[in-house]
Amino acid sequence: MWGMKKKPKQTAQIDSLIGQNTEIHGDVIFSGGLHVDGVVKGSVISEQGEDSLLTLSERGTIEGEVQVPNVVINGKIIGDVHALGHVELAAQARINGNVYYSLIEMAMGAEVNGNLVHEQVNIDSVVPLKPEASETKVVSDT
Repeated sequence: MWGMKKKPKQTAQIDSLIGQNTEIHGDVIFSGGLHVDGVVKGSVISEQGEDSLLTLSERGTIEGEVQVPNVVINGKIIGDVHALGHVELAAQARINGNVYYSLIEMAMGAEVNGNLVHEQVNIDSVVPLKPEASETKVVSDT
């Protein structure tokens, strides 16, 4: 149909699950799909180069920074959310922090107590960093 855009490809597969009666103290680093029903007191970060998905249920809470390309939030986050793919905020989503996004979808009732910051991602313009001459070390045998 006209004006209809395809949603980004998201994995429906859950590779990791944090259950409702689980509380984790520390950072969670994952790849693939992560579903959170419990409490995470620390950052939730996906591995670089992965097209990962974080799903936070209405029973879930994250107290820390979230750095995942695609997120579906229906619970509570205390901290900033960095999602340069797709952000979906369901009706019971509560975020106390800034949301950095490329695409966002918000249901009526979702709440963000912070800034919504749009960041355009252009993969073609990303240039790998080269070390500066002052950072290069030369080791000799003499």
